[in-house]
Amino acid sequence: MDEILDPFEIRVLAVLAEKEGLTPDNYPLSLNALTNGCNQLSSREPVMQISEETVADVLARLGERKLVGTVSQSGARVVKYEHRMRMKWTLEQDKLAILTILMLRGPQTAGEIRTRTGRMHEFKSVAEVETGLQFLIDKYPPLVSKLPLAPGSREPRYGHLLGGEEALARESTAGAFGGGAGDGGGSRTDRVAQLEQEVASLREQVAALAAQVAELRAVIE
Repeated sequence: MDEILDPFEIRVLAVLAEKEGLTPDNYPLSLNALTNGCNQLSSREPVMQISEETVADVLARLGERKLVGTVSQSGARVVKYEHRMRMKWTLEQDKLAILTILMLRGPQTAGEIRTRTGRMHEFKSVAEVETGLQFLIDKYPPLVSKLPLAPGSREPRYGHLLGGEEALARESTAGAFGGGAGDGGGSRTDRVAQLEQEVASLREQVAALAAQVAELRAVIE
């Protein structure tokens, strides 16, 4: 990548893209809703704790790089934010969903990606995911890399390159010793991922309601 992103920038972009697909009625996001999404405990690897001030600084940097834009809705006092990854890198929704889940969860197999992207884009098969991954690998500069097989694993994992090759290498090494993705327990992994997705969905609905209440309070006050 010509423009390396830091972990906070990656998280902010990924949350914007995720919420666009999962909760379109609440997108674009306010600063408060975006911060809550960045600090979400489910479907995030690693879990982060970022202040609103830090998120605001990150948004300013991403805005300068044309990766984030602001939306001022008529009559609203709260500025909202939207990502521009789709335009910046010419990505259709299936490729954006793959990239987003890699940004949120780190290196994963094609099977895991298919399970976890269900609400952003429904892939009919693992082969469809692999086609999307190859597209992201073949872009110039590439956005995704296929990782070497970890010892004892049966399926390759893939990781994004937005943070640079060195950052991906560190993530890959940590994941290889953590088990799960390539240990051959595909069905168990899929079941766990499905449960994670269901819990995340419930959490997102609660967070969306809380964000709406906060925004209404801000308008009233």
